[in-house]
Amino acid sequence: MNWVFSEGFSQYKNEVSKIIKNFKNGGTLIGPGARNVVKVFEIDGKKYNFKSFKQHNVINRHVYKFYRKSKARRSFEYANVLLSKNFYTPNPVAYIEFFDFWGLTSSYYMSEQLDNCFPLTDALHNPEFSDREKIFRGYANLMFNLHENGIEFIDNASGNFLLKKENETYNFYLVDLNRMNFHSDFPTDKRLRNFARLTDNLETMKIISDEYSKLSGVPVEYCLQKINEASEKMVRKRKIKKILKFYKYFLKK
Repeated sequence: MNWVFSEGFSQYKNEVSKIIKNFKNGGTLIGPGARNVVKVFEIDGKKYNFKSFKQHNVINRHVYKFYRKSKARRSFEYANVLLSKNFYTPNPVAYIEFFDFWGLTSSYYMSEQLDNCFPLTDALHNPEFSDREKIFRGYANLMFNLHENGIEFIDNASGNFLLKKENETYNFYLVDLNRMNFHSDFPTDKRLRNFARLTDNLETMKIISDEYSKLSGVPVEYCLQKINEASEKMVRKRKIKKILKFYKYFLKK
């Protein structure tokens, strides 16, 4: 067992232990909980977000004990990296890991719950959404600044950005942090491929490309071409994955 708390939170160890023991039956579920399970619990009148990561197969359990950091630990450490570089993410509180003789059995990432916010998905899928273009340009600005800091946010899907309007400004909070790469040299083409997961909507890509071009000095036509190529490749990949799942389902019958 491994418990790591941010400064000022270790006094909650007993409460956190009780929450984890009752995790399956307690708390308020966020999202479908199909793979990883995210729930909100209260401690001393304040809300905290607990993410329980899907249990691994026997090989990965061994890998995550001896060779790789767990997803919970990476989430905690990457949150602190983001905060140190003045990016927004819900404040990290703790990560907890459980092991047996063979490997990792379960892990949890705990952060402060972020309320009064909405996912980027809401603006992406609603053409009538207020301040839509302003939000997309803010997103492009965020991505440019991440890239300038050598940060590749791999799970760059719209649901992993929570927006909070503060003093007429939309602040972007990154969540689902366990997959990031850090580069000392981050070439333009690799940066633009980082947009692949966001959208296949051409008009949205045009706004993002225009803003990214202004910030980076890369021609807008080139930005749009590379972002569109990456998006189309991702769409094809997802279609192939669905087809394979379809055949796998019927082969089992």
